[in-house]
Amino acid sequence: MTMLDGLSILNSLPLAALEVGKHWYWEIGNLKLHGQVFLASWFVIVLLVIASLAAKPKQGQMVPGGMQNFMEYVLEFLRDLAKNQLGEKHYRQWLPFIGTLFLFIFVSNWSGALIPWKLITIPEGELAAPTNDINTTVALALLTSLAYFYAGLSKKGLGYFANYIQPIPILLPIKILEDFTKPLSLSFRLFGNILADELVVGVLVFLVPLLVPLPLMALGLFTSAIQALVFATLAGAYIHEAIESEEEEEHG
Repeated sequence: MTMLDGLSILNSLPLAALEVGKHWYWEIGNLKLHGQVFLASWFVIVLLVIASLAAKPKQGQMVPGGMQNFMEYVLEFLRDLAKNQLGEKHYRQWLPFIGTLFLFIFVSNWSGALIPWKLITIPEGELAAPTNDINTTVALALLTSLAYFYAGLSKKGLGYFANYIQPIPILLPIKILEDFTKPLSLSFRLFGNILADELVVGVLVFLVPLLVPLPLMALGLFTSAIQALVFATLAGAYIHEAIESEEEEEHG
């Protein structure tokens, strides 16, 4: 078989169904919104709201039920995650933010592997995990940047920016660059891993539809959970870094 024959066979496969970069736009005035990202994000949000409501104890219930036990375990996990990054003093203030980040990313990532989005047709493009779109991951990364700026400014006011010239002023350009690289690394790491996982599984499902993709799908679920943990952990670390500088000045 020649290389041309191999290319002809590949072209005959339905790989063209794997589209990257096509979007279904909602036009509101002069704005263009990515409709499929909004739909998938709302789906994830609804799932989280339903899980929260299902975990609410019923009136007169003395012993926690199954869903309540599960959500209490999740809350304990998130509490430990925030406490490990921010310490006993500050973790309660930032637990809602870090916990929401983790849960949204985790459910979004898993939705891409467990929900057959491709069975739902839309006018343009296709539905996928919200974190499969760079706009979502950049938005989450920018929220994290705003959070750690807020943490530093709320503690030190404008004196927070004195950090940029400590211990020596020559570090100013490096520290400014660091503020740009943090959201870039957060967003592209998450986006790249989720997109690559979905593309690899999608190609294998077309080429070998039985059994072979299953181990990769299981691995994808594991790496998706790790990506959510890494994102939330780094968000907590960045916030702690902004707060810690103030504490060092107070106790130095």
